[in-house]
Amino acid sequence: MIFLFTDYGLEGPYLGQVETVMRTRAPGEVIINLVADAPRNNPRASAWLLASLIDRLPESCIVFCVVDPGVGTGADVPVALNIDGRWYVGPDNGLFDLVCRQASAIQQALKITWQPEVLSNSFHGRDLYAVICTMIANGDFGFGKSFTWRDRHGWPDELNEVIYIDHFGNCITGMKAFSLDPERVFRINGTQIKHAGTFGEVKPVQAFWYANSNGLLEIAVNQDSAARRLNLDIGDVISLV
Repeated sequence: MIFLFTDYGLEGPYLGQVETVMRTRAPGEVIINLVADAPRNNPRASAWLLASLIDRLPESCIVFCVVDPGVGTGADVPVALNIDGRWYVGPDNGLFDLVCRQASAIQQALKITWQPEVLSNSFHGRDLYAVICTMIANGDFGFGKSFTWRDRHGWPDELNEVIYIDHFGNCITGMKAFSLDPERVFRINGTQIKHAGTFGEVKPVQAFWYANSNGLLEIAVNQDSAARRLNLDIGDVISLV
């Protein structure tokens, strides 16, 4: 399987062009859109989101990871990393920092040296990374050179910030919820946020925090948007009372 993790969005031609390359060059592969609305132009927030999703991905899969505000500048090396048996392909701009840090082992790290005949300045996802994913799927690893991977930024293991806002307006943070005391209270823009197990335990339009399905602390409002009601955006800090 090839999983797509991008900030491309579902609208527009981008995902379709990436899939076209993959299906043409590796027609036997199942392609699954994991996330198309990763925090836009934000590898830092996307790193925590990606790390929270990988445990349920099958071993030996390939993860196409593109959140690349520096595309075309040459600032970020294109890489393919075999981490705990899964391949991750994308720019080494911090997007893989948390995945690598939490891994049991990095079996292989390849700096991508292969280049297509035509490489656009702004769409390396289609022209480079999609092709590399198909090479891996086809057992062709002649696209790069081994290197020793190093953490780019030294970001913390947990992040007390909003890293993702979903379709419902729920605000996911980079904090691991199961390590927190349920009695903890957070203050967000003047509102105290207490813990609840799930949405049905609080009144409609009441805000609360809970452990979401991927183990992260999430701020929600029952039957309404937490982002709108609490005026939250990606990068906002969640403070303890």
